[in-house]
Amino acid sequence: MQRVLLLENIHPDGAALLRKAGFEVDSRAGALSEDELIEALDGVHMVGIRSKTKITRKVLEACPELLAVGAFCIGTNQIDLDAASARGVAVFNAPYSNTRSVVELALADIIILTRNLPAHNSSLHEGIWDKTAAGAHEVRGRTLGIVGYGSIGSQLSILAENLGMKVVFYDLAEKLALGNAERVDTLDELLERSDAVTLHIDGRPANMGFFGAKQFAAMKPGSVFINLSRGFVVDIDALRRNVVSGHVAGAAVDVFPSEPKKAGDPFDSPLRDLRNVVLSPHVGGSTEEAQQNIGVFVAGKMRDYLVNGSTMLSVNLPNLALIATNTGVGRIMVQHKNTPGVLAALNQIFTEHGANIEGQVLATAGEVGYVVTDISQVSKRGSSQVIMQMPTTIRLRIQDFHDRAEFPPGPAAG
Repeated sequence: MQRVLLLENIHPDGAALLRKAGFEVDSRAGALSEDELIEALDGVHMVGIRSKTKITRKVLEACPELLAVGAFCIGTNQIDLDAASARGVAVFNAPYSNTRSVVELALADIIILTRNLPAHNSSLHEGIWDKTAAGAHEVRGRTLGIVGYGSIGSQLSILAENLGMKVVFYDLAEKLALGNAERVDTLDELLERSDAVTLHIDGRPANMGFFGAKQFAAMKPGSVFINLSRGFVVDIDALRRNVVSGHVAGAAVDVFPSEPKKAGDPFDSPLRDLRNVVLSPHVGGSTEEAQQNIGVFVAGKMRDYLVNGSTMLSVNLPNLALIATNTGVGRIMVQHKNTPGVLAALNQIFTEHGANIEGQVLATAGEVGYVVTDISQVSKRGSSQVIMQMPTTIRLRIQDFHDRAEFPPGPAAG
């Protein structure tokens, strides 16, 4: 029986789906360090993580039986994707399952900050009745600047317009403006015009330190700032200085450069003592609805890969949509280096071993190719040893649909 390790409180519906598919599932709370993870992955074929656990090259090299990694979140910057691809390990994530939850938190933060509620909340907790309209505004008629117009930014754009806000956005990629949103050519233009600025950019290394002292200085005086994207994209010390000076009227931060591994661990930040800053513990996508959706979605992709070889929506392997076949009794799945002649060489091997090809599909992405071949009596042909010796082979898997038994995976390339 193939084994699955789920970390960081993956929703139980994900574990239930995998158990129903016949996998042995071990669910644990909290993240693991690199050495702890290597030990825990002994004999494990799939691992599910969220944002705290790191899948490094060292982990991948130490765990040759690992076939797939599920990131039960949006980002995959905690996974060494190049190393995973080189060893034939499929990586899946949930790019859309928690979009609505993040958007609703962004809207809540915008309204709370625009009404100056954090300061009022602090005063009342201190026993001070400070009823005043000073610094409090309606969001209607104010301008929201969205940095990053992907699935989250674009949905936020629509809902913000429904509240009567004007929306401007900035994105490096060409994006279709929804509703009455206006695309601006530069980040500086967005910052100069916006009463509220919200970041929804990805975790690529190039975005480290994306928003710092220069960008805060370019913001409209008295505007508010929200970051629900990645902690390392913002200079937290620069944010503190601008909040303390009053140039930024308030801020909401859900992600931090350094975060505790599990609930209950101590937390510290330069922003902790500021009355007009809303802090939340990386819960942008942490609603029960979102976590259930993510759990089922990612677990389903991992299951399909192990059972049928389907790589649809994998972030690092060529995408092929596959289902169990009735045309033959076996499936040979070969991840290979994307070089000319691989398909012809594979088919020559099948021919020499008397295999009748009943179905075949190939896809490539960058330096990796993925070819799936359905043949009769796959377990009796003897071609697998020859394929594993090919210098282009990264990983070989064989699925026998006749008796539902999977043969051991071939060695992954180092």
